[in-house]
Amino acid sequence: MKQWTVLFRKEWLELVRSYKLIWVTLVFVLLGGMEPVTTYFMPEILKHAGNLPEGAVISIPVPSAGEMLAQTLQQFNTIGLLILALAAMNGISAERTGGLTSMILVKPIGFRSFVTAKWAAQLVLTSIAFAAGFGAAYYYTNALFGAPVWSGSLSAFLYDWLWLVLAGAITLCFSALFRSGAAAAACSLALLALLAVTASLLPDALAASPGMLPKLAAAQMLDSGAGQGWLTVVVAACLMVAAIEAAAFALRKRPAL
Repeated sequence: MKQWTVLFRKEWLELVRSYKLIWVTLVFVLLGGMEPVTTYFMPEILKHAGNLPEGAVISIPVPSAGEMLAQTLQQFNTIGLLILALAAMNGISAERTGGLTSMILVKPIGFRSFVTAKWAAQLVLTSIAFAAGFGAAYYYTNALFGAPVWSGSLSAFLYDWLWLVLAGAITLCFSALFRSGAAAAACSLALLALLAVTASLLPDALAASPGMLPKLAAAQMLDSGAGQGWLTVVVAACLMVAAIEAAAFALRKRPAL
């Protein structure tokens, strides 16, 4: 346990020294705050943008608080997901290519401990950034569109948080499989997109797919009677464990590239 703590501290210091903890969190706060603010002031923005005939009336339906938060979650699941993939893509591949992984694993350190320490640091980064971004979204939505349902907001937060954490584990797995961090990010985003698209196209057949997590998160905000996807959560957790185990297995086979 002491060795794992040392590894985690190393990863945490890397997050701080590389300013990832700051800029990733700031991006999520901007994503969370800009969506409700931009939507609220959109009629005024269009009004002053010019190129409109005299006497034109701009009428844009005002979304409910739940709809506004659901739209913001879509931003987290696109741009936010891309940012997290870019932040995690070199988690293992860069150290393997530079030979640092071989130097560390020469010591009596388990491959699983090495990978889980990196994943735990990524988990902390994701949790802080997403909590800050969701908090900004909730604050501005509450101020501009009314108070969202608290229970639905909490459920939506947890579903989407699990989706982002799963994305981090998958990116870390691909980072252990490929030499290039860009390839790891691309493959991770492609797999996540495949999960989400197939779950949207076949919602009944793939009701337990982890790709249902973003849809479940949005449903909590749009439908007060939305069901709970406990089976989806279990499958997502199992896939996360499998990704971590696959990363440890890849390191065991080839500690250096």
